[in-house]
Amino acid sequence: MAEQNSLAPAESLPRQAAGANPAGPVPLITQTDSRDKWSKKMDFLLSVIGFAVDLGNVWRFPYICYQNGGGAFLIPYTLMAVFGGVPLFYMELALGQFHRTGAIPIWKRICPIFKGIGFAICIIGLYVSFYYNTIIAWALYYFYSSFTDTLPWTSCDNSWNTPNCTNYFGRSNVTWTNFSRSPAEEFYTRKVLEIQKSDGLYNVGGIRWQLLLCLFLIFTIVYFSLWKGVKTSGKVVWVTATLPYVVLLILLIRGATLPGAWRGIVFYLRPNWEKLMSTAVWVDAAAQIFFSLGPGFGVLLALASYNPFNNNCYRDAIVTSVVNCLTSFLSGFVIFTVLGYMAEMRDVEVEDVAKDKGPSLLFITYPEAIANMVGSTFFAIIFFLMMITLGLDSTFGGLEAVITAVMDEYPQILGKRRELFVLGLITVSFLGSLSTLTNGGAYVVKLLEEFGAGCSILAVVLLEAIAVSWFYGIQRFCSDVKAMLGFSPGIFWQVCWVAVSPAFLAFIIISSLLDQPPLTLFDYQYPEWSISVGYLIGASSFICIPVYMIYKLVWTPGSFKQRLAMCIRPEKAARDQQSDSVCMAAVP
Repeated sequence: MAEQNSLAPAESLPRQAAGANPAGPVPLITQTDSRDKWSKKMDFLLSVIGFAVDLGNVWRFPYICYQNGGGAFLIPYTLMAVFGGVPLFYMELALGQFHRTGAIPIWKRICPIFKGIGFAICIIGLYVSFYYNTIIAWALYYFYSSFTDTLPWTSCDNSWNTPNCTNYFGRSNVTWTNFSRSPAEEFYTRKVLEIQKSDGLYNVGGIRWQLLLCLFLIFTIVYFSLWKGVKTSGKVVWVTATLPYVVLLILLIRGATLPGAWRGIVFYLRPNWEKLMSTAVWVDAAAQIFFSLGPGFGVLLALASYNPFNNNCYRDAIVTSVVNCLTSFLSGFVIFTVLGYMAEMRDVEVEDVAKDKGPSLLFITYPEAIANMVGSTFFAIIFFLMMITLGLDSTFGGLEAVITAVMDEYPQILGKRRELFVLGLITVSFLGSLSTLTNGGAYVVKLLEEFGAGCSILAVVLLEAIAVSWFYGIQRFCSDVKAMLGFSPGIFWQVCWVAVSPAFLAFIIISSLLDQPPLTLFDYQYPEWSISVGYLIGASSFICIPVYMIYKLVWTPGSFKQRLAMCIRPEKAARDQQSDSVCMAAVP
């Protein structure tokens, strides 16, 4: 069914229209409509890299790497990237560039019955904006607090410290026990979060006004970066996407000169080949590469939709994927040189220092080491500035995906009102974030992070790959790519799109659902009702897909067989319009 009404090979259209020699090259195709476009190619590349390279590259990859076999983990990581992550990354860039529309209306041109995927993506994007920007606000609080001669998380002599506070740097005969808390940990939990004023999700406490101001400033920056479209955000990423690499290089050089740094590097890369026999290692590798590259969030569709029609998205996919993976690998050296230094100072093993993952690594472990370096103020300032820019890039991409999808779906209503719509979206995201700014806000952040964009986004991108490869048709999709690039994707890409990548996603989903460890944070065990709420949050986005399928089948006229045929066939008008634009662009 998917192939019955497909276009003739797309490259034949311009040749026939122009009367060109069939053996000649495919003529260049130009854009003739009024859709916004990137000012420069580098604006697009930096935006994609900025979205893909986020806070997870700095903390999650190093932790997952050492936990799952060190250097041996690079084998499953590379295989999962080659056969799963990069093909899906390439697919989304090609889809966005060819159809030149956002995540909601694009399904009219692919397989209309799957349009609910676009709505699900937008809801997931909102959930992410509710908690991700709060993490950036924490970084901004640290950034402001770093402008002092002595960093506030250096000593145990502050009003927020407890008797368990233990400062071991530069001191001898200090015993570190299971009850000991570092000054950095108490600064994060008792000063920044004031989590001691919350009893958990039953009583999250009041809103921290300092964090409220930080979040307001973050959203203000985001608004004025997105309100005019890619022409403004494309300029901002020249700073936010490049600055982290400068900072990472500075921190790597400084970390390599610290006492005990070699211990961290050895621990980070020491191969443990036995780990490769564990299924959990392969699941972690697959999940890491997927969430790192970020297909399925609608961001790649949105960013690529502003490209010229004949832009080489294949090369872009390879370049940006490699940059992302290398950045993750580099971040491991930056983190583990410092963890080796801390192990040396505490006189413990590296694994005892590196037992925590997530934001605690960024807000406790690394700041603790920085506080005891020469030039601590300088390194704290640039470290948290790097975290802010890493977070902002991903926020730009995530919200642009929602903006593009909704505005392309309702152009008559929102076409001339982008500034107002972006303001409304930012306001909704800000209000949705208020619960994460309370004393127990960290518990809410963890819950949203776990369920808001967990298995739901994996299921969404699985259905996206199936819809494109099986319903739209792999041959039709390859013809679209050939119309843009002048060459068709090779057999490797086709096999990955049809079979390997969907299997890779199904593998992650099933494994994740079968292995659900208890949800904890700061020794707080999440109650059962909160887990149920988490599942409802995840289901609230995915439910859009079956609901829209039912709606489409009910409201489409004809017999059931006719309805089904209409619902899985790309809209003829859209395909014809695309064909006409290809032909017209080729006519001399």
